[in-house]
Amino acid sequence: MISVKCPHCFIGLKVDETKIPQGITSFKCPKCKKDIPMSYLDGKIGQEPDEDTLVVPSKQKGNGTGRLVVTPNGDTPRQEFTLNEGAHIVGRRAKVTTADICIETGDKSMSRNHIRIDVKKNAKGSGFFHSLSDNNSKNHTLYNGKRIEDGDIVVLKDNDEIVLGRTIIRFYE
Repeated sequence: MISVKCPHCFIGLKVDETKIPQGITSFKCPKCKKDIPMSYLDGKIGQEPDEDTLVVPSKQKGNGTGRLVVTPNGDTPRQEFTLNEGAHIVGRRAKVTTADICIETGDKSMSRNHIRIDVKKNAKGSGFFHSLSDNNSKNHTLYNGKRIEDGDIVVLKDNDEIVLGRTIIRFYE
C-alpha cells in the first residue's frame, strides 16, 4: 500500500499499487472526482515511491503531454518528469509537501511547493496547453530569465527554462 495525497482536494488515500493496471497515467479521486496523475519509476510496478506521493520521475520519453528535465548540478541529479493532463505542483522533495512532482535536491532555496503547472487540452482538441505560475514560493521563480510575479500565468513553450532556487529545469513538449 502507498499513501497518496490528492493534489486537488488534499484528501489522504491508501492505494494498493499491485492492483493498478500497467500503463495507467491517472486515476479519479474518490472525493473530488478529479484526476490524480501518476507514473511508475522506470515503468515497474511494485517499487514504492516516498510515502506522500505516487508521482515519481519517469524514465520513459514521449509519454504524456510534456516533460520537465532537471539540469544536474552539485545539489541536484538529472531527473525527468512526465506531465499529464491536470494540475501539477512542483517542488523540493520533503516529508511534508503537497507537491505531486518532487525534485530530489539539496537546494534549500527551492520551496517544497514551488510552482504550479496546469496541462489542459487546447481549444481545437489537437494538442495541449501548458501554463506556469509561482505557487507562493519563498524565493520566487524565473521563467526564461524573468521573474514571475504573484498572479502571473505564463504559457510554456518547447525548451523554456524555469529556475526554482538554484535549480534549472527545462520544459519540453
